[in-house]
Amino acid sequence: MSSEKSNPKPLYRDINADDEDPEVMEIESYCVNCEQNGQTRLFLTKIPFFKEVVVSSFTCDNCGFHDTGLQPGRKIQEKGVKFVCNIKNVKDLNRQIVQTNYATVSIPKLEFEVPPNKGALTTVEGVIQSAMDGLAQDQPVRKIMHPDDAAKIDVFIEKLSELKEMKEPFEVILDDPSGNSFIENPYAPNVDQEMTIHYYVRSKEQDEQLGLLEQEETQPEPEKVEEKKEDNPIFDGKSEVASFKTNCPNCNVPCDTNMKLVDIPHFKEVVIMATVCDACGHKDNEVKGGSGIEPKGTKITLKITDPTDMSRDVLKSDTASMAIPELDFCAEMGTLGGRFTTLEGLLENIKEHLSDSNPFFKGDSSDKEKANKIEMFCQEIQKIISGERLGDHFVLDDPAGNSYLQNTYAPDADPEMTVEQYERNYEQNEDLGLNDMKTENYEAS
Repeated sequence: MSSEKSNPKPLYRDINADDEDPEVMEIESYCVNCEQNGQTRLFLTKIPFFKEVVVSSFTCDNCGFHDTGLQPGRKIQEKGVKFVCNIKNVKDLNRQIVQTNYATVSIPKLEFEVPPNKGALTTVEGVIQSAMDGLAQDQPVRKIMHPDDAAKIDVFIEKLSELKEMKEPFEVILDDPSGNSFIENPYAPNVDQEMTIHYYVRSKEQDEQLGLLEQEETQPEPEKVEEKKEDNPIFDGKSEVASFKTNCPNCNVPCDTNMKLVDIPHFKEVVIMATVCDACGHKDNEVKGGSGIEPKGTKITLKITDPTDMSRDVLKSDTASMAIPELDFCAEMGTLGGRFTTLEGLLENIKEHLSDSNPFFKGDSSDKEKANKIEMFCQEIQKIISGERLGDHFVLDDPAGNSYLQNTYAPDADPEMTVEQYERNYEQNEDLGLNDMKTENYEAS
């Protein structure tokens, strides 16, 4: 009994052929079609290169009604996300789409938009087919009652059908203010040249839609907070460690997260948060910049010439992207979150993220071509870690200027490392939420 408690199963399970008894919860539920009871099945799983989700399936044996849905397994993200994807061939129609109930899917070519509805795990083709089915559902009645409208809808359904047949390329846009939707990158771990991802600061209306403003409005007034501070000792972030309760992201058991302000030599102050779960042994850390966004972005390029380079300290903020040009590898902003580790630790995290945590690349039903590609890439990463492969470049690009790679020659210049500061472009400022930020005469607004 004690061994089971010390090693509980993860709350979100991988999907693979070796799991003969997956954790599927069954709940007796009300059927909205026949008003009798049916069965809802819930499965908590992980989406490759994305995050945890809850997949639900309802079936009623009385009337045959069937329905599926999807909910994000994580909290609402700090920023919204917008995917713009070019669909150029039949394979692109098979791209998986994770669509939460806050997400909007649009096809600008047809001026067509699917408003937020229920969450779904589908494909680009599935989105088009669902739209066709929805429009065709009431066509027999519409042709009698409103023949002109029915004729226009038939024309539009034909246009959607042409998209499925890939008679010409088109663009799909997935916009989710909760930040929990996703379009698959079939070229992973390489960059998807046909897709761009934008992170943005939500508007007040979007916060209201997500139910976030109520929490902000119920916070104590500034005057009351100041009075409370006078009664309590002042917390010193540099010499003390703050601790607060959270739930383990692996097994969901309550655990402690420690937070401390750390001054990194030859860099700046950062906030490090570390979580260790006593129940399952899961460890995680997250890093936040302690001094806000820098005036310029920073791009750090290290040429790996010696196995000792693996011991260099790395501070990767959650706004930084990573690249290894020789392997055609690039991880977009937000991948792996904020990390304070070594270069070896970061490369191991990349390996784990690409291989171990991707259940769709395991088992008999996996895509062998993709699985082999990922496996070969992970082998090359391992060669870099072990020192068998030297001369590659590791690039850390942070438009917020909050990332750092240790200079082992400090305070002298590092001959194998270049640090470039650059002016951010409009898109980078948009991702950081700076374009709409008013810093002058803001009291007048």
